[in-house]
Amino acid sequence: MEKILSKLKKGAVAPCYLLYGEEEYLIKENLNKILDIIIPEADRDFGLFYLEGENTDMDSLMDNILTPSLLGNRKVIVVKETNIFTAKEDLPKLIDKIRTGIDENPARAAKYFLTFLKVAGLTLEDLQGGGWQKMSDDDWNAIVKGDTAEDRHKWLPRILEICQTSGLTEASVVDKTEKLEAILKEGLPADNCLIFTAVSVDKRKKLYKVIAELGVVHEFVKVKKESMRKEILQKEAQKMLEACGKKMSPAAWMALGRKTGFDFRRSMSELEKLIAFTGDRALIDKGDVEEAVGRTKEDDIFALTNALSERNQIAALDALKNLLDQGEHYLAILTMISREIRLLLQARVLVDSGKLPKFSHSMEYGWFQNTLYPAVNALNTSAVKREGVIFSQHPYSVYNALRNCVRFTTARLINLLEDLLYLERSLKTSGASSPRLLLENFLIKSCSQA
Repeated sequence: MEKILSKLKKGAVAPCYLLYGEEEYLIKENLNKILDIIIPEADRDFGLFYLEGENTDMDSLMDNILTPSLLGNRKVIVVKETNIFTAKEDLPKLIDKIRTGIDENPARAAKYFLTFLKVAGLTLEDLQGGGWQKMSDDDWNAIVKGDTAEDRHKWLPRILEICQTSGLTEASVVDKTEKLEAILKEGLPADNCLIFTAVSVDKRKKLYKVIAELGVVHEFVKVKKESMRKEILQKEAQKMLEACGKKMSPAAWMALGRKTGFDFRRSMSELEKLIAFTGDRALIDKGDVEEAVGRTKEDDIFALTNALSERNQIAALDALKNLLDQGEHYLAILTMISREIRLLLQARVLVDSGKLPKFSHSMEYGWFQNTLYPAVNALNTSAVKREGVIFSQHPYSVYNALRNCVRFTTARLINLLEDLLYLERSLKTSGASSPRLLLENFLIKSCSQA
């Protein structure tokens, strides 16, 4: 990206740019850097135009890019989060965007969902009115390869409800990318520049190849290694803090990371909130994070699964109440519980196998990471990461499962899975009693020492 910015500073502006990838925050920051170089603040009222990619009318877009600036200066058209490069292989990524955005920004999540429908070849009518429940797991996996079918219960009912209450319908967008390709090949008016941002792209699409040939394409690859994410995020956060004359204690930083998962966009958004919250104070401390950022749904999800694995009945019921009060669907909660019981069962099988050296349920996490986790990985016979399989989990999840599985016998865990199957059927029955009551009864039973 530095090479791109360097060329721009030298006056070498390409006719079109495509910035894409999973790191939304980095895309946004670098888009702003590009705009700061190529179009002065004073010219932006008449020279900078933003279009929302989810709702972009292709005819309007093409008219816009073919029209020179009114003042004869540079004209920049930014199409944010366009879906014209999306392929079926990207559907699992779209689902991730829907799931993560459904609470933070429901309207935005709904737009992602409409894109999902378009790419998947589905309609709202196909899924509304319980239609999504009629779709078999095999049918779903045939459309969305790599997505866990049971995961639908977490987000589909909620996003369908959001679309219905918001009056959103599928965009009737005709594919006119061929005309756009022709315009780019013929050349834009002098000093006109087109910039696309996208989550993912299909590099097989002709439009992508045209932009790559005539313009600039840059991918912001997901930073998966936590240490690298922390390092990059810390640098960006430090810039923001220094600009405001503030500092952040190490404890505050870790507390923020725990609540945001060190996600760039979410972390920076919460940091802005913390800066405003602390006012004239120069130091942001852990107490500020706990008070200003508040309790998240992720906190309660962790609290529920952790309490269940520790057989802490009171804590489990409290976490359940918090999740239901926040509007979490009871089938989504059931999925979380089922996943935790399966992990505990897999952990119990590993422990009983006798293949884990020096295993102890009282082990410290640091010792587990250095000594036991490599031994666990060595037992993995599959190179493919699969949802719900203990070998595919974060080390801390594996640690918790191994540490707590000894609280249950193998037979009890199997019985609990059978109970969960019965509970799922009951919850999906129209005449079922209170879902809250059914879930509470299961948690009481599973945490019982009997």
